[in-house]
Amino acid sequence: MSEEALIRYCSPTLAGIKTGSLFSCSYHSETELFSFLRTWNIALREKGIRIIPLRTREGKALIYVFRPSQLETRLQEEESRHLLEERGYCSESCSACLTHLISRLSESEDFPHEIGLFLGYPCEDVKGFIDNKAACAKYVGCWKVYGDEVKARKQFERFKKCTRIYQQQWADGKPLTRLTVTR
Repeated sequence: MSEEALIRYCSPTLAGIKTGSLFSCSYHSETELFSFLRTWNIALREKGIRIIPLRTREGKALIYVFRPSQLETRLQEEESRHLLEERGYCSESCSACLTHLISRLSESEDFPHEIGLFLGYPCEDVKGFIDNKAACAKYVGCWKVYGDEVKARKQFERFKKCTRIYQQQWADGKPLTRLTVTR
């Protein structure tokens, strides 16, 4: 895993315009993986960022980069709480929800569809994806859109622009810790 991967896959989260980002990476040893995670958690803690592995298996890690404060707010929204409770989550705390998500990921190769809530996707789109079994979306971008297509398209463009800017600034020598916004 590299700093470049954090920039490529997580710029909107680092910028504070997205709750969380998810990416998969290879690792040579768990010691190396957890050392990298520890280093970046220390460096980004005061910026309001956490980085955790949601699943590790056969030299591959599923990494979740998120803003706990935004996630907590998101998971406490009534629609989100209801959708999670339907899937067996205890919505009392963000950490309990993350623990349950990790458990669900370990049980199956597939992603539990409610993971979209943890990434900041609109609840109506997460629910639409589940109810329609991933079919009949109005639009497909960073996620499948079932609700407000215009708003989603604007958000997708915002994410792309943010990623382009972060990649360019990082390539120009600006360190990740200076790119990350405190929220």
